[in-house]
Amino acid sequence: MNTAPNRVDAASLVNSRISRLEALLEQVTDPEIPVVSIRDLGILRDISLDGDQVTVTITTTYSGCPAMKTIEADIRQRLSAAGYEEVLVKQSLSPAWTTDWISAQGREKLREYGIAPPQKTAGGLCAMISADSSLACPQCGSEHTECISEFGSTACKALYRCLDCAEAFDYFKCL
Repeated sequence: MNTAPNRVDAASLVNSRISRLEALLEQVTDPEIPVVSIRDLGILRDISLDGDQVTVTITTTYSGCPAMKTIEADIRQRLSAAGYEEVLVKQSLSPAWTTDWISAQGREKLREYGIAPPQKTAGGLCAMISADSSLACPQCGSEHTECISEFGSTACKALYRCLDCAEAFDYFKCL
């Protein structure tokens, strides 16, 4: 008796369930930046199934981030509302999260929300902004900006001001 078709069917079922879970988790946003999903932010690391138990692995953006408890609760609530009762949310510290994990769509959502996304170098990796670096204002696009404070509305952002449109804005620091 050949059991290969059953294995294929079982794998298809698991993949279908994972896809459904991914779609549900796409609706979980960062409580500090509600336009960006945890997937877009790059903190959703893994989803696995073991029978009826769903395990979601997330990586904190930085040690002590106060949003992580809320994100964990939001994951549980979203999955529970969809009928998943056995949900384990694990936090993984390794590898450490980096702003390089923010998706292109996430970066655009940040910009549209009024937050300058982390700058990338020519090599495609994030770079810290120095006093002589230009940072485009998410409001008007001008690169005539200045850093007001290394700390913005949250510890992961710096506060900038556009010298052309005079708007203050957060810059999501490169980590």
